[in-house]
Amino acid sequence: MPVDAVLTHDQESPRTPMIPGQATDESGAGEQVEERDFTFDGFRYTCRIVHPEEHPVTEPILVLGGSSQDRYSWARHEKWLRPVGQVITVDLPGYGTSDFLPAFYGVDFLAATIRHLLGELGVPRVNLIAACYGGAVGMRFAQHYPDMLARLMLVGMTTRIPADYAAAMERWAVMIDRGETEAIARELADHFMSPPGTGRVRKHAAVSRLVYQQIVGQDPEQLGKSAEHNTRLMRHEWYRPEPLPAVPSLVVTGEHDTLCTPTMGREVAAQLPEARFMTIDETDHLAPVERIADFADLMARFCADRPLDELPYTSRPETFGTTVTAGRGDGTAS
Repeated sequence: MPVDAVLTHDQESPRTPMIPGQATDESGAGEQVEERDFTFDGFRYTCRIVHPEEHPVTEPILVLGGSSQDRYSWARHEKWLRPVGQVITVDLPGYGTSDFLPAFYGVDFLAATIRHLLGELGVPRVNLIAACYGGAVGMRFAQHYPDMLARLMLVGMTTRIPADYAAAMERWAVMIDRGETEAIARELADHFMSPPGTGRVRKHAAVSRLVYQQIVGQDPEQLGKSAEHNTRLMRHEWYRPEPLPAVPSLVVTGEHDTLCTPTMGREVAAQLPEARFMTIDETDHLAPVERIADFADLMARFCADRPLDELPYTSRPETFGTTVTAGRGDGTAS
């Protein structure tokens, strides 16, 4: 069975490509989708806007994906999000099809680009869903522009880059210069996916192949952006302990995520004024791909203030935060 068929099997989702650079739109949104280019500080970037089916019930939903994702990577989730609000995804400078961004520009610049984007779109506040590297940008945006944030959902996020991943990035920089893309692709797939024996992960083999094919298929321009991204990670603060706004917040990790573990997710939740923390059953770091329909349902529920208790695909919510007093030893408020 082809990889794309494996990913969509038993998930009521459109067969939109997950691989960056493939722009085919099969989300069912049709004429309700538009793309717009903007320029911030001399760098062009592109956003994708999916308009709601009817009157929205919540603020626009802005999704910031990980470093290997682009504005199309969340298209399969859109059918569940459109009933609650407008959906915005973006290739920030340095990513996707947007302009190359030198590593001199860090997380602060990318957060400022988000502010610029919302200003250009005339969107005063958003529900921000930010995953992995997008989580670092999302937290900085929340710290610097709190009035523009309605809700915050962080996915596969940590307050620190794991030491083994940081060491690997140094090695990958040399390997990219040598053109050793196949070796890098295999290492990245191994880092993103939980190792055999960790626990059951849905579509583990198919998603692992997809990650590998995505990296191997990068052209020289994409490889250059990847190398610069790694340099940016090493030169700039991933997380900065600045005040965060007291907005409804949710931190989520895969049950078997070995890159940004549930323990790390709880540490992130503890930095927010008050946040719920949950794990997604039978997933690892790539939970949004491994359980597309369920993950999209969780996104929509959170943004629309619907109940998150007793969901069949998650752990029960735990409450953490700087304003919360631990009660029963599990992070749940007393």
